[in-house]
Amino acid sequence: MIGLWLVCVVQAQPTALNPPRDTLPLLVRAAFHLHDINAVDEQEETFEFSGVLTLIWQDKRQAFDPVQAGVNEKVYSGSFQFNEISPAWYPQVVLVNESELLDKQGTLLRVLPDGTNILTETIDASAKTDFNMRKHPFDSQRLKGVFELFGFDKDVVKLEPLGAESVTHAPGLGISQWHFNGISAEFGSKVAPYLGSEKAASTFTVNIDISRESLFMLRLVLFPLAIMVALSWSVFWMERSSLGDRINVSFIGILTAVAYQMVISELLPHMSYITFMNAYLNISMLVMCAAVVVNLAVGACDKRGKTELGDIIDFRCRWIFPLTYFGLLLLAYAIVQFL
Repeated sequence: MIGLWLVCVVQAQPTALNPPRDTLPLLVRAAFHLHDINAVDEQEETFEFSGVLTLIWQDKRQAFDPVQAGVNEKVYSGSFQFNEISPAWYPQVVLVNESELLDKQGTLLRVLPDGTNILTETIDASAKTDFNMRKHPFDSQRLKGVFELFGFDKDVVKLEPLGAESVTHAPGLGISQWHFNGISAEFGSKVAPYLGSEKAASTFTVNIDISRESLFMLRLVLFPLAIMVALSWSVFWMERSSLGDRINVSFIGILTAVAYQMVISELLPHMSYITFMNAYLNISMLVMCAAVVVNLAVGACDKRGKTELGDIIDFRCRWIFPLTYFGLLLLAYAIVQFL
């Protein structure tokens, strides 16, 4: 019976399946309320989020007399009523950068007497976005969810913000190991070859700004490794004649650092470019290896009877190594700030 009724409605109002042509472009006001960010995957460069998408547009063909209809608004609740009973055209918005299937769990359409349509949908999705990990673990990211109005050129149907704040978020929004900085919106267009040459679809981009809580990596990686490197400089206070003991101390530090890197490798992002954390680990390793070279040079001076030269090398390395080490770290941090 419902299918027969729907066919009759469509036959009676065939133009209802097309966008209203009263004014072009048809303006669809959009808003998004962010409920939660469920996960941030640095390796896959994806994030999972949930929220509510609201679309408002006017279709005078759907206007009705509330007295005659007996209701102040027509409500189509749930996917069945919305997809099977509602006879009107509606703007179909898709998440163009989704990495997995977009799940719309709840749908509610309200039609007001003047033909204003208010479509509200709950969204649970995973989106792919570009991560810039060069400052890791002191990095900030902008997560983007790009919604596109599917099937129509921007000159026919166009998205625009719903009020001054078209994007909002739930209070107390928290993300594991990340700090939520804010949310913003951008309205624009995106080239849509499927619509034809030089055609573009209207877009609505939700920007979510987050910054990493770096204390975890500081206490797990940076501070312990810095202590290991500092302890490797103890050889410059050892007797120059004990070359074997000096070499043993240096190699123990190097092997400890290598083993430490193997343990924490799974915690670091696997990126093709150099991050600050990669630079930190490499600089630490090179400084400890340089201490071995200094030990060999001091040992060679001792064998040749140039004891004073060996003492001078040890004395100068006591301040040259710390200054060089921390200077290279500061340089590496300054470089990644401009990348």
